[in-house]
Amino acid sequence: MKILFKNKRILTKITFIKNNYSTAPKSLATLRIGEKDYRTDDYTNITPKILSYLNHNLHLKNDNPLSLVRRRIVNYFYSSFTHRGNPTFSVYDNMSPIVSTKQNFDDLLIPDDHPSRAKSDCYYINSTTLLRAHMTAHQSELLRAGLDNFLMIGDVYRRDEIDSTHFPVFHQIDAVRTQRKEQLFEQHPDLHIFEKNFEPTNPHTFKNSIADPTKQSCHTLEATKLMEVQLKNHLIGMVRHLFGEDIKYRWVEAYFPFTHPSWELEIFYENNWMEILGCGIVRNEILANAGPNNSIAYAFGLGLERLAMALYKIPDIRLMWSKDSGFLTQFQNKNVNANIVYKPVSIYPQCTNDLSFWLPSNSSIDTFTSNDFYDLVRDIGGDIIEQVKLKDKFIHPKTKKHSLCYSIVYRHLERTLTQAEVNKIHKEIEEAATKTFNVVIR
Repeated sequence: MKILFKNKRILTKITFIKNNYSTAPKSLATLRIGEKDYRTDDYTNITPKILSYLNHNLHLKNDNPLSLVRRRIVNYFYSSFTHRGNPTFSVYDNMSPIVSTKQNFDDLLIPDDHPSRAKSDCYYINSTTLLRAHMTAHQSELLRAGLDNFLMIGDVYRRDEIDSTHFPVFHQIDAVRTQRKEQLFEQHPDLHIFEKNFEPTNPHTFKNSIADPTKQSCHTLEATKLMEVQLKNHLIGMVRHLFGEDIKYRWVEAYFPFTHPSWELEIFYENNWMEILGCGIVRNEILANAGPNNSIAYAFGLGLERLAMALYKIPDIRLMWSKDSGFLTQFQNKNVNANIVYKPVSIYPQCTNDLSFWLPSNSSIDTFTSNDFYDLVRDIGGDIIEQVKLKDKFIHPKTKKHSLCYSIVYRHLERTLTQAEVNKIHKEIEEAATKTFNVVIR
């Protein structure tokens, strides 16, 4: 069986050996994305629904709120960092989301056993290729190209829960800023980036350590602290540029495999602290593997959806994908710094159906992966799925059979759903779950 999926910029063909539900890896033979064929294997877990989101580039569409936030951030960096009147930051906002595991993990020092590599977290095309899980996947290739200050902007893909703030596709801005000794210590030429016993020309003779929470062992404390001050000042300036001078913020120590030390920045929003970005000093191994090892760098990454929802009071992340003119015109032809508050076009009622099933004897409530079920529901129900929640776990006291119950909330963003059409979709989900996971509907 051959299935074709089309949108304006991509033609995707998936060839199945058997007429099975698309998330079952063993049924896949070849996967064609654009003009390229990819082999499939036991890692293949990408679905037709996820493939349909490729190349929409919402962050580049002028009538989308994500584009407004993107332009505001780019403008901030363009105005804050110039050399002889020209911006020093370059922008890369149209790179392919298909990357290698080397780009997404290995180049960023992410360990083999790190949970972010799991099939339950990522959309794999095969064991060596996936849809990028973060824009940082392009960091090393741009560093190898000789770039020193750059922004990477695009869509990223992660398997996740389903609710008003989570979607399998979202958009990120990642940035890197590097500085050499003469730039960082322009006023203090007697200071150095690297410790005396570290040889930048031969970094592999020195085992870099992150045991010290204040710095990497190869860096001097002066270089690390100065970069930290610059990084935090620049990001606080960006947050004030977006949310106003009076915004409350705080720094929280964090851990990322590719930076050390690392921090998260939180803002006080609607009476709660909300994390909006992660950042830190780039691990020197990454810079050394990418080219001349004569600089120190900071990096950060943030999600555009979270900022847009906060800035414009957008209640549901699915609205970013809406084609409804009532939504889009609220952001069309607006001044990039306009104070826009989203006004609901209409509010349509929810329909909620529960789905309970017995797991097969070789599975349990501890080993069943909810993200697999979420993908199945999303693939069949599409964007009318507002939320899926694990409602109940149950082990029969006599038979010891394991059961799960999920609550599925349906809501269309542009019209009222009838219970009859919801029941039809719900029945399709039941049948697909039975076939895919070998469960028995209760």
